[in-house]
Amino acid sequence: MIKKESIRNSYIKILEKVKSALPGSPSTTFLKSSFKSGAGFTLIELLIVIVIIGVLATILLANFIGVRQRSRDAQRKADLRQIQSAIELYKADQGVYPPALYFTDCPTSSSLIGGTVTYMQKIPCNPLPPTASIILGATVGNYYYFLSGNTYNLITCIENTNDTDRYAYTVSALFCPSRKVYQLTNP
Repeated sequence: MIKKESIRNSYIKILEKVKSALPGSPSTTFLKSSFKSGAGFTLIELLIVIVIIGVLATILLANFIGVRQRSRDAQRKADLRQIQSAIELYKADQGVYPPALYFTDCPTSSSLIGGTVTYMQKIPCNPLPPTASIILGATVGNYYYFLSGNTYNLITCIENTNDTDRYAYTVSALFCPSRKVYQLTNP
């Protein structure tokens, strides 16, 4: 059986030869001191490292969840602006706003058509619909469209409660779990 000390000495001799061939390599005294018997991590050191990694993972996970919420909110806002553009084009051609947006439920949404003109091929759906089945007369997945005379409201619930957009505001209604909505009206 080969002794640990003889292996260490052989390894140091090999490293000394490498040192002479490569300028700027580590000194052999450093290598000798790093091969002391019993070198390793203590249990306390390992626990501290595990705790630090756990804290960093928690912070990153919380931030990742927030990024996903803001991403879905950005998609909702873009969808409402697209719908608003299609509604305004519809009004410019037809003289009135459409009576309803959705004629089928999401995810197989209907088109916004006026006469022979298609203003929006497929009206988008909420990327993450609320859990309730019927909310204010709108089906899950559909954005909310309310027409009252010459005024309409496009509304969606948003997840980011810290959103500072000028069209986002807090509501007391129970139909939004976050109690935060994004609303567009006719210009």
